[in-house]
Amino acid sequence: MIDKLGGVEAYNHYPNGWAMAFNTPFKMWKRYSFNGGTCDPCIIAWPAGIASRGEVRTQYHHAIDIVPTVLDCIGLELPETVKGYTQLPLQGVSMRYSFDAPGVPTTRNTQFYSMLGTRGIWHQGWKAVTTHPAISGWSRFDEDTWELYHTDVDRSELHDLAEQEPARLSRLIGLWFYEAGVNQAFPLDDRSALEILSTPRPQLTPPRGRYVYRPGGSEVPETLAVNIRNRSYSIGALVDLPGPGASGVLFAHGGRFGGHALYVKDDRLHYVYNFLGSEEQHVTGSEELPTGTDVILAASFEKDGEVTPGVATGVLSLYHGERKVGEGRIRTQPGRFTLAGEGLTVGRDSGEAVTSDYPSPAPCTFTGGTLHRVAVDVTGEPYIDLVAEAEAMLARE
Repeated sequence: MIDKLGGVEAYNHYPNGWAMAFNTPFKMWKRYSFNGGTCDPCIIAWPAGIASRGEVRTQYHHAIDIVPTVLDCIGLELPETVKGYTQLPLQGVSMRYSFDAPGVPTTRNTQFYSMLGTRGIWHQGWKAVTTHPAISGWSRFDEDTWELYHTDVDRSELHDLAEQEPARLSRLIGLWFYEAGVNQAFPLDDRSALEILSTPRPQLTPPRGRYVYRPGGSEVPETLAVNIRNRSYSIGALVDLPGPGASGVLFAHGGRFGGHALYVKDDRLHYVYNFLGSEEQHVTGSEELPTGTDVILAASFEKDGEVTPGVATGVLSLYHGERKVGEGRIRTQPGRFTLAGEGLTVGRDSGEAVTSDYPSPAPCTFTGGTLHRVAVDVTGEPYIDLVAEAEAMLARE
């Protein structure tokens, strides 16, 4: 396994120590309002509009300045209303002035930070920041220690000037609270990752028993896609097959570290359920695909038990229309397939492949026939154990 670390077959992550090292010379890492958690390189290329080449700019800017810069470069103004809805004003400023003027002062005066319980404020070359532990559930924000840095000359935030400049620090703390009100940053939230992930969130669409997906669309995020966890489900693809030779993905949900897919290979129907990236459970059709129009290729899982709470077991059957052509026992995972990314696609698998058994390289687009749509039917109550799902996702981090 050690030879696979760092490659595509490993769920690569790194401990806090390496996160700190990677951010050298800045302090801390993501989650925090120190520069180690907020500073990133920004490379801008515009041959038609920038005369300078290969130069560095040191003016202070933030990611929120990118959209105003693009609008400035293309000569557009943000509309005040769109389809009758008043738009929030852009908070950023354009960076265009700096393209051919390396020595001029930044046009940004203040930048507010509030992230997972940590706080910071940059103003005219000075920065105040708290030492609050991020996503700790510690709360007690009134006990935070504020530090002060002159980042114009101390970008790595090594020299805390809070004791030497108490009046300046007090002004910056007051400015932070003002900006927090303007940016609707209250109440402060330092809940643990488990608490955040296990808190129900509003959804754009309510759960239902049948979902229909068509090829050519964008990847559907897992939070909005059909929920098959710990329940019976059926996947049916409606296709036209003029002759032998069809190949590729009909339906894919998830990726290398958890997911399932229905695909065609060697003129046979295949289904795979990838359990947490540790076990690929395959079921293969025993007959070659039929030809004709409006052919239904389907996989149906019938739950008959649970190994542990949330881990469903049952029989997965493959069908050509109503004719069963294969079956096998599988188990399904309790949590989401991925913490982020890797949604649901039809007619291709555009992310990390659910299985290495696909008949062609990514995205393994379906060819040799016409895929009209894929319907997914689910029965029974949807499995919603947010704590168990969060624990399952974080176990891979």
